[in-house]
Amino acid sequence: MPVFTKDHLLKERNILFAWLEVQYPARETWTTEAFYAAADRTIAELKEEFADYDRKAMFGEDPYFRFFRKFKKTYPVMLQFESILKDRPFPRHNPAAEVPFLFEIKTRMLSGTHDLDRVHGDIRICSAAEREPFIGLRGEEVHCYPNDVIGRDDDGIILSLVAGADARTCCHEDSRHVFYPVFGMPGMPEETLRNALDELAACVRLLCPDAVITKHVI
Repeated sequence: MPVFTKDHLLKERNILFAWLEVQYPARETWTTEAFYAAADRTIAELKEEFADYDRKAMFGEDPYFRFFRKFKKTYPVMLQFESILKDRPFPRHNPAAEVPFLFEIKTRMLSGTHDLDRVHGDIRICSAAEREPFIGLRGEEVHCYPNDVIGRDDDGIILSLVAGADARTCCHEDSRHVFYPVFGMPGMPEETLRNALDELAACVRLLCPDAVITKHVI
């Protein structure tokens, strides 16, 4: 199991990083249809609750929205949230990778999925010093940004708060040992991250009640 460490610059910026480690058993034990049914119920509830959705009212002061705006980027979870309000269906491709999608639309916090068996060496969570390229989730070259929050293993960047996951360690159909990051914002209390991990774990349990889950915050 890789060891996670965090550099001193993120500590100085008062940015916490959390992750859920999950060991999934054989796929035939997953309750996939129950997971998708729960996702559909969540979407129906959100559409009812936010029938009068106003972007500025909901996200104008959101810490993630404001963080992304510093990089001239649009907060992707906001776009996901708006897509389900506009009747876009919940994705049904790889349920292990869709667990954080459900978590994100429920909490509006930022997560992701990585295959721990594809990680090389330990994982260092860092404050990026400069733009640095890596191959992104869709196979194209992307890059992190100065003051971005990144994670790297022995072979390079595997995650960026702003640019997303890399292609090598992202979740695949055969991934069974994964970690789901939850990115903290400057000054975000540890309790907020721990509550988020509880919500994320509940999403995992919908998919696989027998999954082995451990929670971490650094």
